[in-house]
Amino acid sequence: MISAFANTWKIPELRDRILFTLAMIVIIRLGVHITLPGVDASVIKAYLDSLKTQDPTNPAGGVGALLNVFSGGGLQQAGLFALGIMPYISASIMVQLMTAVVPKLSKLAREDGGRQKITQYTRYITIGIALVQGFFVAKSLTNPSTLFYMSGIDKFGTLVPDPSMVWMVMTVVTIVAGTVLLMWMGDQITERGIGNGTSIIITVNIISALPGALISAWNYFVTGDGVNSFRAIMMVVMIFILLVVIAGTIAITQGQRRIAVQYAKRVVGRKQFGGQTQYLPLKVNYAGVMPIIFASAVLGLPPMMLQWFFAGQTWATKLYGELAGGGLWYYILGGIGIFLFSYFWVAMMFQPSQIAEDLKRNGGYIPGVRPGKPTSDFLDFTMTRLTFAGAIFLTLLFMLPVLVGKVVGLPPMSPVLQFFGGTSLLIMVGVVLDVMRQVETQLLQKHYDGFLRKGKIKGRYDKLNQGHAGAPASAVVYLWTVIAVLIVLGLTAYIYNSTH
Repeated sequence: MISAFANTWKIPELRDRILFTLAMIVIIRLGVHITLPGVDASVIKAYLDSLKTQDPTNPAGGVGALLNVFSGGGLQQAGLFALGIMPYISASIMVQLMTAVVPKLSKLAREDGGRQKITQYTRYITIGIALVQGFFVAKSLTNPSTLFYMSGIDKFGTLVPDPSMVWMVMTVVTIVAGTVLLMWMGDQITERGIGNGTSIIITVNIISALPGALISAWNYFVTGDGVNSFRAIMMVVMIFILLVVIAGTIAITQGQRRIAVQYAKRVVGRKQFGGQTQYLPLKVNYAGVMPIIFASAVLGLPPMMLQWFFAGQTWATKLYGELAGGGLWYYILGGIGIFLFSYFWVAMMFQPSQIAEDLKRNGGYIPGVRPGKPTSDFLDFTMTRLTFAGAIFLTLLFMLPVLVGKVVGLPPMSPVLQFFGGTSLLIMVGVVLDVMRQVETQLLQKHYDGFLRKGKIKGRYDKLNQGHAGAPASAVVYLWTVIAVLIVLGLTAYIYNSTH
């Protein structure tokens, strides 16, 4: 595996792709930390400095954890990328569901150039969602005390000194522009970099919280107040549990049921086609991370509605604490929602009748199963059982932070525990496997050893973005030159502020 990492730098195209992806990641993280115009950055800095001393027993809140996953802290820092990539993900989910339900969109998706039109529709919907969410973000910044991810910031000063209409319009336009820029950068990473751009942006935002979580855990279990030998042992237990959970997540993510498909022999001219056996892979976790995102997004609506329409009422405050703070009902409703959404997503995306028709048209059949409707019923029955196992896995993964928290003595929504399950862990595992597949494919094409000497990493990628050329070497050099200048300017400003 170490030699595989060394070999990646021996292939010029692959090296340029990796450098281009890293440059985009640096720009994304810079955008998170650039404060919106009209917002007092000193107030944000004082507030964030106060959070550094906060122990990990303080829960982040169920909704707040999801927002931090997709914005990378941009909401909390009132940065240019405050909304992150979430509007684009919401639009993509809406368009995918509409494509499966609306016959015109389904027909368009199968036509030549139809996917490009659907992608264009997705981008338009993204701008609409970003406009609405950007307005609410700008409005909430004028009264940040009501925001659970900025609770207590009022004591450090006024966040928005001049909340005029001009500032409101400028802030909304800036937030929407930041979302559009992120969406464009994600497309560039997909075409000219390594991996899926949108997934990499989310993963980078997740990993950005890892150093702070590790420091908090170290202070709490090893060097903090009230530390004892039991807490130190719990730190070791947490590391062991983390390794086991990651290994199990990789196994389930890679797990698949391979259905044998036999193709009949046919002679065309002097050549003979068919006669070989291929396999139709059905993934155990076919829905991926979508059910967890769905359930978390739906659970995020009631707390906002309670704040807007029932502010100050006792029952609303109690229910808000249960849902937004990761209480018992948050996990009960979330687990039920994930289980149901798993079946819903598979029903929308997996079409056994279409697969059976394609097999019949191409002369393929499943041994022991008649072509046509019997094949469709067999695939539907098999996928239903696999979906049950995948839904149970996703539900357990969603509730895993609670179980780990009970073992080590942390609340369920502690920032330390977000890496033990739920959306964060699934996305990170999926993206890392995706990147490794693409890099390994490129290495094997250039006659180098991959990450695994025996076999290949399972996945759908047999080619590395063959339809698009990698980033030009000159463009990568210019890009890294600009980043170096920005880093020097940033360090200069930091040293100047520290000495004055």
